[in-house]
Amino acid sequence: MIFLVGELGPSIRVVNWLLMVPLLAAGVCSPWMTAFFAVLVLGLNRWIDVVHPEAVIRTEDFLLQVTASVLAVLTSILRVRAYTYVRHLQSSAEATREVILRPIPPGWGGVDSAARYQAADVEAQVGGDFYDVLDTPFGARVVLGDVQGKGLPAVSTAGAVTGAFREAGYHERDLDVVAWRMDNGLVRHNRLREACGDDMERFATAVVLAFPENDADVVEVVNFGHEGPLVIGPQGVRRLPEQAGAPIGMADLVGMTPAVRRVPFGRGETVLLVTDGVTEARSPTGEYFPLRTWLERLAADEPAGVAPARLLTLVLDAVLDHTHGRLTDDVALLAVRRPTDTHPDPRA
Repeated sequence: MIFLVGELGPSIRVVNWLLMVPLLAAGVCSPWMTAFFAVLVLGLNRWIDVVHPEAVIRTEDFLLQVTASVLAVLTSILRVRAYTYVRHLQSSAEATREVILRPIPPGWGGVDSAARYQAADVEAQVGGDFYDVLDTPFGARVVLGDVQGKGLPAVSTAGAVTGAFREAGYHERDLDVVAWRMDNGLVRHNRLREACGDDMERFATAVVLAFPENDADVVEVVNFGHEGPLVIGPQGVRRLPEQAGAPIGMADLVGMTPAVRRVPFGRGETVLLVTDGVTEARSPTGEYFPLRTWLERLAADEPAGVAPARLLTLVLDAVLDHTHGRLTDDVALLAVRRPTDTHPDPRA
């Protein structure tokens, strides 16, 4: 650049090029490094002015460089603060979610299961999606659901529901008692929040499945106003009972909790539970993700069945492809099947 100044004389405005240095540094460097480049540019400006007076670097050009250098340092500071803020949001969101969406070990409860959670946006409010798999004396029991609303109140509500499920699901033999205790737990939680000044009564839709140890050919279903889970297997795709009762926390309105339904369930079948982040995922043209149609094609391609972990990977990839990677709501998925052999490999 100095060579060009000597050759071209006053026809080149060196300052226009020097301004790029601190501005580019602001986008990739720390504030201290950006300040170093800014000082270097200002010093180079003075040096060129002394050694090459024909460059014609005017006072207003130098002041422009000073202003640009200060703005570059401020930009770098703001960028670092924004990055730190996003990292803090990510850490806080992950810590909050792990309370509700705790890890599920392979083969937990004597069933093959897999769970996935995909946040719509790291800066968005934490949603109220929840799921869990219990290892109980009565066989595996699983739940997946979604709380009305967003933010910490939704997370608090999801915690109340999952807490009631984890306690009642382990100790109570009858699934209808588990359902009643889940509803009662949310009612008491709403009463507590109302006493604390939150007058918004929250509810949750959910599905509870139980895999009885003494009956390997059925699954028990309690549906709290949630979309029915889909079962994929050698016979194709079918839907389990859906939206058969009031959401959790609203049983008083209908006088009872949802009934327990016993449904045939073979060993070669996998049940898929999802929140509305999947079923209401839209393409850029506004089309909903056709989950059942997509599963039917998968069942035709793989008649022997699909392992839970692989099924969730395929579904989530398909949803992201359908939306072009732009989720508008958090996505929670849970897939469960009975072991396909005597000694199942939970990593299958």
